[in-house]
Amino acid sequence: MDINWRAVQARLAALGFDPGPVDGIRGPRTDAAIRAFKRSIGFRDWPYYGPLTAAALMGGQKERETAALPWMAEAARVRGLHEARDTSQLVAWFDKSVSWINPRDIPWCGAFVATCHRAADPSINLPKNPLGARNWGGFGKACPAVFGSTLTFWRGSPSGWQGHVGFYHGEDDTHFHVLGGNQSNAVTVTRVAKSRLLTAPWPAGVEVTERRVLLSSAGVPITTNEA
Repeated sequence: MDINWRAVQARLAALGFDPGPVDGIRGPRTDAAIRAFKRSIGFRDWPYYGPLTAAALMGGQKERETAALPWMAEAARVRGLHEARDTSQLVAWFDKSVSWINPRDIPWCGAFVATCHRAADPSINLPKNPLGARNWGGFGKACPAVFGSTLTFWRGSPSGWQGHVGFYHGEDDTHFHVLGGNQSNAVTVTRVAKSRLLTAPWPAGVEVTERRVLLSSAGVPITTNEA
């Protein structure tokens, strides 16, 4: 079977199963993501990628669900962009409301989230200052922390002004797996402690998936300061 591993990795990432870099090279993290995906649909927990797994991954209900979350598809599409290596590409990608910033100088997690939401819906109402991570707490409507929700976190102190914002990509027992910008200076998936969660808003007028993605902690770094 001829396998396009880049497409497999991109699909796994879009569905909330972290395959590592979307580079077309199969490695241990891609195998771990395949195993996690197979567990989630009741398949045998081993990394074999055959026709049944391909059909389940690349089609069916999970594909339709992801297609209904275009902001997550956009986030997955730019995964790996780095503020130093890909500065011009990142600035060109930013929505016009935030395109004036230099990501090497200004924290850009809010710019990332704003751009993904605007790519999904050009008429969407963003926070007055989308660069402020905590400002996303009043975005859209409140919902549980589920695949695709916008997660806001405190940083430094729960009562302070600093924060971080990104998208729910999955979770383990103690941490959310967050797909976000300005994480190790790039668009990555990283683990943020659940104890730091402030809000989990969802775009108004869009049906909530209500899907939690349960993952292991293996292979995903923990972040404590997304400055």
